[in-house]
Amino acid sequence: MNNTNKARFRKTNLITIVLLFVLILAGGVVRSSGSGMGCPDWPKCFGRYIPPTDASELPADYKQSYVAKRAAKNQKFAKTLDVFGYTDLARRIRQDKSILTPEEFNVARTWTEYINRLVGVVAGFGLLLSAWFSFSYWAESKAITLLSVFNLLLVGFQGWLGSIVVSTNLVDWIVTVHMLLALVILAICIYTYHLAKVQNKPLIDTKPLIRIIAIAAVALSVVQITFGTEVREKVDEVADYFQGGYRDQWVKKAGEVFTNHRDTAVIVVVINVMLYALLRRNFNRHSLQQQLMSFIFLMIMMQMGVGVALSYWALPPVAQAAHIVLASLIFGAQFYLLLNFRRSAKYTEVRK
Repeated sequence: MNNTNKARFRKTNLITIVLLFVLILAGGVVRSSGSGMGCPDWPKCFGRYIPPTDASELPADYKQSYVAKRAAKNQKFAKTLDVFGYTDLARRIRQDKSILTPEEFNVARTWTEYINRLVGVVAGFGLLLSAWFSFSYWAESKAITLLSVFNLLLVGFQGWLGSIVVSTNLVDWIVTVHMLLALVILAICIYTYHLAKVQNKPLIDTKPLIRIIAIAAVALSVVQITFGTEVREKVDEVADYFQGGYRDQWVKKAGEVFTNHRDTAVIVVVINVMLYALLRRNFNRHSLQQQLMSFIFLMIMMQMGVGVALSYWALPPVAQAAHIVLASLIFGAQFYLLLNFRRSAKYTEVRK
């Protein structure tokens, strides 16, 4: 039974990792389509588990009701921010009247946000099952169990933060934290999956320089994703200023944050080219390490193409969603590659 549960953990964890990427895609679609406020309440949507398909199904006086609830939640959140020293943000939330402006009902945006939440629920169940099955590893690797349970707690916090994102009408700083926390949850899933796969596998003698560059590549990806989120926030500000018009000017008006994002992309390419060259010299071409690096490089090339499309084709929504998914895939593959420099489930020949 114990071995069966171990196999279930590995399978469930792998499925959950895939679901997390799907969830990031769904979140990207929500963001690019402007559907973040498609459901004005949380966890229900217009007070229902299945959202309405027509305005006639909306609750009576729903705008006033949800505005009042959001105002109360925002006041509580502002007090929490005061406690942790974020007084400027707390003051902004208290004073920003636009946060309390009710969204008009749009069935397409409502169901886009609702589907995003459904994917989140399914991924949450995957994490719950992973935590349950992780106890089969308790005797050999307590880290697998502890991290799986901790990840479940993180998802609960992420769900609460999601409610704050809705309540504050997508306040910039909170949206960025929401995205970075999603990467942490993804990384823990990948790490516990790797630990389960490499049980009793020998250590790999990987050169320190390779590990250092791999760590730099992962760190740069996180920085780049953070810059990308900030670019999106700045673009939203520009879009609001132009009231949705002059779309071809949005990127140009993003300013320094877009320049940082673009320049960091060049550094990302350089670092990964260096890593790719080192792996070709130090690992067999059939090794998992080289296969992962080839996948990473393919994703980077695709990401560059999508970045060009975003810059010169006035931010097409499809490209926006693809951009964040590719960035997440690059981060996930780089992190898994880094883990496989110490131990690997697949036989690895290291060239001397």
